[in-house]
Amino acid sequence: MNAPLSRALTDGSTADTVLRLSGVRKLYKGAVAVEHVDLAVKRGEFFTLLGPSGSGKTTTLRLIAGFERPDAGTIELDGIDVARTPPFDRNINTVFQDYALFPHMSVAENVSYGLKAKRVAAGECRERVAEALRTVQMTAFAGRLPAQLSGGQRQRVGLARAIVNRPGLLLLDEPLGALDLKLRRDMQVELKHIQKQVGITFLYVTHDQEEALSMSSRIAIFNGGRIEQVGTPRTIYDKPASAFVAGFVGTSSLLRRDGRVHVLRPEKVWVAPAGQSLGEPGLHVETGRLVDEVYLGMTTKLVIRLADGTAIEAMRANDGTAPDLPTGSAVEVGWNPAALSAVDG
Repeated sequence: MNAPLSRALTDGSTADTVLRLSGVRKLYKGAVAVEHVDLAVKRGEFFTLLGPSGSGKTTTLRLIAGFERPDAGTIELDGIDVARTPPFDRNINTVFQDYALFPHMSVAENVSYGLKAKRVAAGECRERVAEALRTVQMTAFAGRLPAQLSGGQRQRVGLARAIVNRPGLLLLDEPLGALDLKLRRDMQVELKHIQKQVGITFLYVTHDQEEALSMSSRIAIFNGGRIEQVGTPRTIYDKPASAFVAGFVGTSSLLRRDGRVHVLRPEKVWVAPAGQSLGEPGLHVETGRLVDEVYLGMTTKLVIRLADGTAIEAMRANDGTAPDLPTGSAVEVGWNPAALSAVDG
């Protein structure tokens, strides 16, 4: 009997850490792309590298894959430094945004290509391809060519081709970037489900905050070639380590109080017309004026300028219960003091 795909979870090492980067540095023509990156990814995690374009996340992925070599530092897979090991000798597979499918090969032939290159026996090859296609719900499309598939179906084939090799680590370089918004959201759910099902460690690169928050076990936030914070989605959102993280992940307002900068998320702000109770005990209350509102469907974003000139945002549910607040009207705003999170700069 063949081992299931989830065997990749335990093959090669019983250690908790499958990937470790220490002091990794990469320069391009003298310019620093990645500077002193330290990172540890646990076995079985869905770990995301998140950051804006040019922040170093894709360069880091390419260094891990072996497409680039670091100028300094170590890259360990299961405790072995592979920084100078060629890509084909690393127990890693990569899924790209363009899927890179062979147009003249059927779905099944595309998925089996890597196994045949490794000279896996024909019987085992058929079983593993069938298993991979079942996992991504593409069994019925095994005989079709890539041109006969939708974007989402081609993405599934690219994923099947990667997991069929049972890698210890699967790298995904913005694989949903070419899909429309609805399909992207559907595939986010599917990818998270597949990752749990097969048990392979996923290292996912994206600039999309929603993707990162909804899919990840943990997230590393990149900025200027460095990692600013590593944590669970909830920690990253509720306790950002810097003003950059607070501004990049979700919407936030920055308040200077007691000589420090604090983050305040808009959904934690209460708003009422001036002179009217906010209806919640224990709030810190300040006065301000509503300077703008943006209708977003289920919610409306309110922009309020406080008495000291600071602009903050609040979110109001469009459920018919909130009082009318004309633009320019005086308001009272409040928040639980515990909702403030102090950040660096």
